[in-house]
Amino acid sequence: MSAEKMDRRNFIKLGGMGATVFIAWPFLTPLNGVSEDNNKKPNPDFKPDLDIELTAKEHEISLYQGRNTRVWMFEGNLLSGDAESLEALDDSYLGPVIRVRKGQKTRIRFQNQLPEESIVHWHGMHVPEEDDGHPKDVIRNGETYVYEFEIMNRAGTYWFHPHPHGRTGPQVYNGLAGLFIVTDEEEEKLNLPGGEFDLPVVIQDRTIDNRNQLVYLTRGRMERMNGFLGNRIFINGKPDRKLSLKSGCKYRLRILNGSNSRFYKLAWEDGTPLVIIGKDGSLLDSPKSKAYVMLGVAERVDVWLDLTNRSEGSQMTLKSLSFSPGMMGMMGGMRGRDRNNLPLGSTYEILNINIDKTGNNNFELPQRLAEFNKIDPAIAVNRDNPRTFRFFMRRMQWTINGRTWEMTGVTEEETVKLNTTEIWEIANTGSWGMENDRKWMNGRWRRRGRGEQDRNRENMMGGGMQMPHPFHIHHLQFNILERDISGMDSRIWNSVKDGFIDEGWQDTVLLMPGMKVKLIMRFEDFKGLFLYHCHNLEHEDMGMMRNFKIE
Repeated sequence: MSAEKMDRRNFIKLGGMGATVFIAWPFLTPLNGVSEDNNKKPNPDFKPDLDIELTAKEHEISLYQGRNTRVWMFEGNLLSGDAESLEALDDSYLGPVIRVRKGQKTRIRFQNQLPEESIVHWHGMHVPEEDDGHPKDVIRNGETYVYEFEIMNRAGTYWFHPHPHGRTGPQVYNGLAGLFIVTDEEEEKLNLPGGEFDLPVVIQDRTIDNRNQLVYLTRGRMERMNGFLGNRIFINGKPDRKLSLKSGCKYRLRILNGSNSRFYKLAWEDGTPLVIIGKDGSLLDSPKSKAYVMLGVAERVDVWLDLTNRSEGSQMTLKSLSFSPGMMGMMGGMRGRDRNNLPLGSTYEILNINIDKTGNNNFELPQRLAEFNKIDPAIAVNRDNPRTFRFFMRRMQWTINGRTWEMTGVTEEETVKLNTTEIWEIANTGSWGMENDRKWMNGRWRRRGRGEQDRNRENMMGGGMQMPHPFHIHHLQFNILERDISGMDSRIWNSVKDGFIDEGWQDTVLLMPGMKVKLIMRFEDFKGLFLYHCHNLEHEDMGMMRNFKIE
């Protein structure tokens, strides 16, 4: 066998390790019965202000001395529009930063050159069903899917990533992700940092073997249930975790948690407060000063960083502080010690900022940022009877209200009306019951003739296995009305309670074990089938994802 073929086989083994064990590798074949030809072609009547070609492809990149690392990455090519709309990240596996303005008509021609099906989701963006990146719209190797939509979102930090069912985790892990940044007239009136002073900070955890290759899900079903935890932190697709900034200047750091399942308790090591000016899909109404910030998977925060009183030659370090994450952290720590893992909830460095130059700029931090215009709960059609969605494990399967993924399946309780406002309660509490799970599993083990140790291990994985779940809903931004912590372990709550930001417009919210959150949202502009799911990518791939329908 040639060296080239051996390298390719090794890449598939490492890049899709979870699939090697749990899912058949879909090499150039359609998934879940979707159409063999989902090519979506340009609409000749759509006149784009911005036209981009975005290609998902296999690539090699030098991350460490020695062998190159095989990755999958998005490659961008600007066909027409402002040259500043597309920015590549140097020496990174991450995709380009795409910058757009509210009101722009945008065409993105997604070309799939991967050895399996894929589709792109524009995370947080308000777009029609056919442009959202639903798994039913996946395309095969060699096919093209053309997105055409007007930018309707407020100024904010959004992102894009693949969304094929069962393969989102490995595809994002292999490198497929990028930032999608929106500005608008309201933001442009503010004197916020721009250009070289407006910086992406994408945080991810990865595991690299001794041949400099990515390693993903090698330890069986329990690791997949728990979610992938790597043994080192990458920033912007690079392992050095450094930014070189200038004394005397002010910066805007757009921080994305692009990890598969790890979440963070971010704080400056020297105790300097984090100044937050934006969260997910909007600027805040005013800056928020926090000792630390909890950042769940897929969440974003925009941080104001003032270096005017920092001397050249000094350094700042962003860390993740210790906290109690519940079962996920305990299991991650138990499994990870023998491979120098970073247990979830431990303390470790995230980013080192070297202030190695001097400069100046005239950006100023406004005390008033953006009008909030929070949705009034009084106009919700279900104000006194919120829809409730419970995230829990049932019979060794992650579920939402006891249901798992169906490609186009949707129930009555998942169907909403266009031009209405609703309140949803998202609960990270089991409703089927630990005792029912234990009875089912004990019977299962008796039938299999397995031992007491195995039975106890799986019982721990049943109804009593409460893990953090980052909840994400497609198509819209919501307001957080309240957090109910009455069902939480006080040790968990006390370790994270000051790190949540409930203001602004958001599309992802971190639910700690036992927590309930009430959200208010409006369904407008577009009918269709959209997704809501846990954004722990391994949970999502296992079926903790459902459709909701706007009709």
